[in-house]
Amino acid sequence: MTTLLVIAKEPRPGRVKTRLTPPFTPAQAAVLAEAALVDTLRAVASAPARRRVLVLDGTPGAWLPSGFDVVPQCAGGLDERLADAFAGCEGPALLIGMDTPQVTPQLLTVDFADSDAYFGPAEDGGFWALGLAEPAPELLRGVPMSTSATGAVQRDRLVAAGLRVRDLPLLRDVDTAADAEAVAALAPHGRFAAELARLHAATGR
Repeated sequence: MTTLLVIAKEPRPGRVKTRLTPPFTPAQAAVLAEAALVDTLRAVASAPARRRVLVLDGTPGAWLPSGFDVVPQCAGGLDERLADAFAGCEGPALLIGMDTPQVTPQLLTVDFADSDAYFGPAEDGGFWALGLAEPAPELLRGVPMSTSATGAVQRDRLVAAGLRVRDLPLLRDVDTAADAEAVAALAPHGRFAAELARLHAATGR
């Protein structure tokens, strides 16, 4: 069975989803971030897993369901934090972020029987999922994060290491207001879509 990892920030105003402001306020952006995290954790909770781990920058809140181990993120850049998350695992692990509330349990149900790695590309050039049959944190350290080439560099690292890579579907991260609208339309019954609709109704936007 696979360990499912979610790397996330505590959804506090001013610390999360800052590219949503404007048009949203920092408090509204935090509400949307929490909703995205809730949808993500629900999908993970419904997917088969040996262990479910939230790798958290911050403190857990009422949004955290049961069945998750919580470990703190290490210091350093995102590449170091992702590498450290994998280093804490034994056996196969699949890591995702909190930016794709449209993710489903089906997308997270992976089988490493005929592959060494899974790679989930994001529309912005990054990646929304990374799976490794065996922990290999050195494959993440030094990868430039938050650029349009991040995904390509990371996937090339996997291939150069001789791993058999299986690609997951392309997904859109929620970074901007346009992203939020598009992703909510893809998952209209989730918490994220409901909170976005509520904010629109409250603000008249």
